[in-house]
Amino acid sequence: MRNRAHLIETALGQRKADLVMKNAEIFISHTGEFLRGDLAIADGRVAGIGEYDGAEVYDCTGRFLVPGFINAHLHIESSMLSPQEFAKAVVRNGTTTVVADPHEIANVAGLHGISYMLNATENLPIRAYFMLPSCVPSTELEHSGTVLHASDLATLKNHPRVFGLAEVMNVPGVLMQEPSLMDKLELFTDSQDGRGVRFRVDGHAPALMGKELMAYAAAGIHSDHECVTAEEAMARLRAGIYVFIREGSAAQNLNALLPAITPGTSAYCCFCTDDRHPADLLDMGDLNYMVRKAISLGVPMETAIQMATINAARYYGLRDLGTLSPGAWADFAVYDDLQFWIPSRVYKEGALVYAQEHGVRETKKAVKETEAMALNAQLILHSVNLPKISKEDFKLPLRGKRAHVIGLIPHQIVTEHLEMEVPVESGCAVADTERDILKLTVFERHHATGFHANGLVKGFGLKRGAIASTVGHDSHNLIIIGTNDDDMLAAAEEIRRIGGGEVIIAEGEVLGELPLPIAGLMSNLPAEQAADTIDRMRDKAYELGVNQQYDPFLTLAFLSLPVIPALKLTDMGLVDVEKFRIIPVDAGVEG
Repeated sequence: MRNRAHLIETALGQRKADLVMKNAEIFISHTGEFLRGDLAIADGRVAGIGEYDGAEVYDCTGRFLVPGFINAHLHIESSMLSPQEFAKAVVRNGTTTVVADPHEIANVAGLHGISYMLNATENLPIRAYFMLPSCVPSTELEHSGTVLHASDLATLKNHPRVFGLAEVMNVPGVLMQEPSLMDKLELFTDSQDGRGVRFRVDGHAPALMGKELMAYAAAGIHSDHECVTAEEAMARLRAGIYVFIREGSAAQNLNALLPAITPGTSAYCCFCTDDRHPADLLDMGDLNYMVRKAISLGVPMETAIQMATINAARYYGLRDLGTLSPGAWADFAVYDDLQFWIPSRVYKEGALVYAQEHGVRETKKAVKETEAMALNAQLILHSVNLPKISKEDFKLPLRGKRAHVIGLIPHQIVTEHLEMEVPVESGCAVADTERDILKLTVFERHHATGFHANGLVKGFGLKRGAIASTVGHDSHNLIIIGTNDDDMLAAAEEIRRIGGGEVIIAEGEVLGELPLPIAGLMSNLPAEQAADTIDRMRDKAYELGVNQQYDPFLTLAFLSLPVIPALKLTDMGLVDVEKFRIIPVDAGVEG
């Protein structure tokens, strides 16, 4: 610890603190109580709690100090904001630390994409740590922009802001001991990094139970953020797996998992957002939204705060974060009340990084986005490479009228596997807006290979036009949903023209679009402008009939994720996730 003597002398009251937060109600993470007193800060760390004098004093009478929130798992790319704009959006909500999985950009640009994220998150008003992507691509049932092996990950293993292996979503690969996946697990198993912090391996195993869950845990998996029932959460906790409770823009699991939060389990539960749109970050909040919601649902306040702070710090071995105890980094937020959980001020290492009256301050020079991309510009800024596309590419031949159809479930990214009769014209399936059956197409967009596949979706609600996006988890191929082939083709061509992003088209007219020039995933716009554009596009999608139980673009993005049950579509075909194989859309054909 730097300047240990300075910190000790400040704690003893022998010298003035750099900053004193006077007469505050200070949350004590280890006891779950608020303690009234002065918070003394020296050299960016907490010196003590008691009565102190300082070179700078801020009166906190009637205010509450809470350690900065720690988001246990997210994808910065899913905010569709550049790392700098993302940091500005979350710090105003009291989040000072995130642990990110850059597998979205890694699926597009490999190590170049990860390097961009590491460089672009230097010296931000938040701390950004990373878990290295375990599955690029997520499975062999889709084509991504690149492939990452254990040898590739090894080159970044000892980066000071890398904590381990990100969500291991190839569950069958673990259970069948697929060699390349075993190499990645071995790289981060039972080893120590140079700072004495044990590497972590995060999981991703929706619906996994019984002996398969035991085997998954035995492989060295330490957490899971994909629980959708309290039964699943308890099963993981009993297997020694931390549960990351998620409230994203698409998947919202807090309500369902409430019964699993008990005095005996809460220390092993953390909060995360996973995937959250900028409009939701700005309008609803980040982890502060989860804390507020958890308390409203009956979770004790002290438990909710611990789940948003010290629990994640313990999981990742961040001994100096998640607490305002002496010696810890002075990362905290000031709240004028504990009803709305909107901070009036946020500090990182004792420096003011956000205040309601003037917005976000950057304490150091952040790496410019253009600088971070300079060495990787070709892959990151020119990532959309589509072949020539025609209306023929959208045809979906059926021998009969029965088809396997993806069934949507409100507020979830899991889907149903439906088998139903669908409308057929000239031997090809077509959309039926009266029965809410739409066409879905995925094109490989990284290398112009021509790989593409068509499928059907029920429940989305679109009545006119088409919606397209290059945000399609996890390989981020071009995904299009629509009511007719003409608009779907027009949407594909507009995506090509803008170089990646999101588009809404009806009767051939572009009704809304958001270019995402950074890997086809992130905007270079300020957060407020990007959020406003997304809000207007969301409203336009609802005007076209999209069911308001779904976020139009996030729901679309997850329809191509072949590791979430039950049925998904990739550029290689319709995936039966539970059987982990591609099946024909035609229900009359053997898979």
